[in-house]
Amino acid sequence: MDLNGIGAVVTGAGNGIGAALARRLASAGARVVVNDLDANAASAVAAEIGGVAVPGDAAGEAGVTSLIAEAAAHLGGIDLYVANAGVGVGGGPEAPEADWDLAWQVNVMAHVRAARELLPGWLERGRGHFIGTVSAAGLLTMLGSAPYSVTKHAALSFGEWMSATYGDRGVTVQCVCPLGVRTDLLEGSGPQGKAILAGDAITPEEVADAVLEGMADGRFLILPHPQVADYYAGRAADPDRWLAGMRRLQAKVFDNEGTHD
Repeated sequence: MDLNGIGAVVTGAGNGIGAALARRLASAGARVVVNDLDANAASAVAAEIGGVAVPGDAAGEAGVTSLIAEAAAHLGGIDLYVANAGVGVGGGPEAPEADWDLAWQVNVMAHVRAARELLPGWLERGRGHFIGTVSAAGLLTMLGSAPYSVTKHAALSFGEWMSATYGDRGVTVQCVCPLGVRTDLLEGSGPQGKAILAGDAITPEEVADAVLEGMADGRFLILPHPQVADYYAGRAADPDRWLAGMRRLQAKVFDNEGTHD
């Protein structure tokens, strides 16, 4: 994909992976709309890259509709949509309903709602590009956070469905699945999350570089941590062995008192 001159939208782009992606896309010649709930952060990144800030909700139905309409007006059309905004909440079945709903709305329905708005125009034109920041949790799991794991699996499944359904009609769909990334999400993951992820953590800029490389060949899975491919293959080939390993990791990292598996 030639990025020069394209119209791109990046959600959750006020910091972290989203901001790094916005910068990389702009440096490659894309015209970028920067979206974030934090209006000041969105404006700062947009000013830095010569883009346009469209702050606000990128998950709720009204917010997604408004974002895409305003972005399309600024850009004259959206060629690339990066559904990067995400939330991480901890716990298992005991997690509050509100936490489960928040994870579902932001990590899954935001992708569905964006696709609903974008697909008619993309299919009519015969081209469009959708990238979801899914996380390696969507391929594997994230100990300590059932809502995050479940919704990231759902986001990956939706991306697969989109690619299978529309891939021969000009729509490219890709899922970015990093392990630990040095962002606020990692900082807020608690001691257990850091114990699992921090050792292999990379920078947001390294993720952005992997995304641009992946866009060049259109691969469905973009894996900034290459070892995730081996973990994913091992999980598929022998799920019982893989789960036994995850239980050992659970026992090693977590104080199981009060933890629901």
